[in-house]
Amino acid sequence: MQDLKKETGDCIIRTLGLTKRYRDTVAVHDLNLEIGRGEVFGLLGPNGAGKTTTTLMLLGLTEPDSGQAFIDGMDCTRNCLEVKKRVGYLPDNVGFYPDMTGRQNLRFTGRLNGLSGAFLEKRISSLLERVGMEEAADKKTSAYSRGMRQRLGIADVLVKDPQVVILDEPTLGIDPEGMRELMALIRQLAEEDGRTLLISSHQLYQVQKVCDRIGIFVKGNLVACGTLEELGQQIDRDGVCMLELSVYPENVRLKTLLEKTDGILEVEKQSDLYIVRSAYDVRRKLSRILAENGYTIMHLRQAGSDLDEIYRKYFEKAGETDGDKKHKKVSGA
Repeated sequence: MQDLKKETGDCIIRTLGLTKRYRDTVAVHDLNLEIGRGEVFGLLGPNGAGKTTTTLMLLGLTEPDSGQAFIDGMDCTRNCLEVKKRVGYLPDNVGFYPDMTGRQNLRFTGRLNGLSGAFLEKRISSLLERVGMEEAADKKTSAYSRGMRQRLGIADVLVKDPQVVILDEPTLGIDPEGMRELMALIRQLAEEDGRTLLISSHQLYQVQKVCDRIGIFVKGNLVACGTLEELGQQIDRDGVCMLELSVYPENVRLKTLLEKTDGILEVEKQSDLYIVRSAYDVRRKLSRILAENGYTIMHLRQAGSDLDEIYRKYFEKAGETDGDKKHKKVSGA
């Protein structure tokens, strides 16, 4: 299997050959992954891809059949209690005691983690302010919207000051404004606090906006791992590059000029754009040729460089015959 580990200056999450089976189903297969301290990493895939099982093994809540997982150098199975002290986990549907206020719920969590007195109260007030929940802090959580519960959930996770925060579908069911605020808070936790965040999600747009690197899961296998740019370059090396092009003036000899350019395989006109398929990245060559022939480039973009297109291509590469159908399910946000 291809080694998908990425070298980092200070690795805090590491898995080696991590594998988990449920009867005849391999939920996670031979997972090799490294996540750096202060990194926001997105674990992307549809339901049943292996994301939740991976999270459970990192939290020490289920044992792998083979391989190992480490957080801050500690084995997640053998030292699960120590790992839990360093890791905060926010499930996809966070629950609070409905007859207690937000502040009371945080106080309860703090006491469970050995905190008390003035230190705990100061910490609760600071966290409520940070997640924008001061005004609702003394209302019962039964009256909270999903977005408010998610923000209180972030505060709840931070009570014990974890080094690693694992978020399961954090933006699910939240309105656009709440989503924007939550994404900003996630970046803040990484950039200002130096915390490591692992986000398990099928929401392509949110993952693309907030994560430093992305791992794509298909049927228990991590089929790709890297930055958005690296994923795009890797998939382009394995297939055909596609450009969107618009120039001025647009005349009858343009299409012929494009088709005669070395490396270009096909040229198709779609509305106001030309779609150019090539065997490799021809942008620099094409820019020179067009300029030499008196054309001004109005629009030139490497198509398929967004996560939506990359994700679809990796599904196809992994042999998912119904990849387009599954892609539609996971791309709606």
